[in-house]
Amino acid sequence: MSGTALALVLTAALLHATWNLAAKGVGTSRVAFIWLYVVASAVIWVPVGVLWVAVTGDPPQWSWLGAAAVSSGLHVVYQLVLQRGYAEGDLNLVYPLARGSGPLLTFLVAVTVLGEQPGPVAAAGVLTVVAGVLLISWGPSRGHTRAGVVWGLTTGATIASYTLWDNHAVTRLDVPPVPYFVLGLVVQLPVMALLLRRDADPVPLREVWRTTRRATLAVAICSPLAYLLVLRAMQLAPVALVAAAREASIVVGATFGWLVLREERPARRLLGAVVVLVGLGLIAVS
Repeated sequence: MSGTALALVLTAALLHATWNLAAKGVGTSRVAFIWLYVVASAVIWVPVGVLWVAVTGDPPQWSWLGAAAVSSGLHVVYQLVLQRGYAEGDLNLVYPLARGSGPLLTFLVAVTVLGEQPGPVAAAGVLTVVAGVLLISWGPSRGHTRAGVVWGLTTGATIASYTLWDNHAVTRLDVPPVPYFVLGLVVQLPVMALLLRRDADPVPLREVWRTTRRATLAVAICSPLAYLLVLRAMQLAPVALVAAAREASIVVGATFGWLVLREERPARRLLGAVVVLVGLGLIAVS
């Protein structure tokens, strides 16, 4: 894996753990919160997409919109499942399970379906990362519920789905990452608006914004930037390795859970974080 791709993925991992910490602290309406950060993301990033098209002179194509629409649908499901997971269990249960099962599924599909052939060192690195993730999340605690485990694993399945599709879009369909992301964001707006109207437990948006303003802006800035960095990394390295290397965010998440949220069993989780780092080292030298 090239140094540039690894640097992009590690930066994305730090941003990803940061916005997940912000999202975990939101206890209000999940749909309203997602709607707000999607709108905020559009306000911030759509002008960036327009500027990208103007500077590059690369005319938009209908294939970009089709690819982005598929990604948008997968991301809406991911966002809803993730927020439900955080309502059911600890950050250090849901986050590691989601981030660990996602790359494992991605790796299996990339090897068996897409024909990628990572070497033995890379494969060992992927499996080591997954082992570290399981070490972080394993064991009973107050925030470790069966529902949390189920939703964490379900989130991992959605992560694998959008990762594989995004890789197909930016490598096989050759859709540029910036307009691909921005178009997907625009497609999400009417979908989330419909879900907001059908929310069974509606909360006034003004009230949700008042209580989640900082978290909303953190997600709106950090999540898209992390996503764009990963899309670029997929153009430089195999998706199986990119998906696994992203799990450096687990190390940051474990530290946040220990120092910020005061969640239980910090020693085992930090040991798991070290195992993840070993796996990342194997991926880096592969």
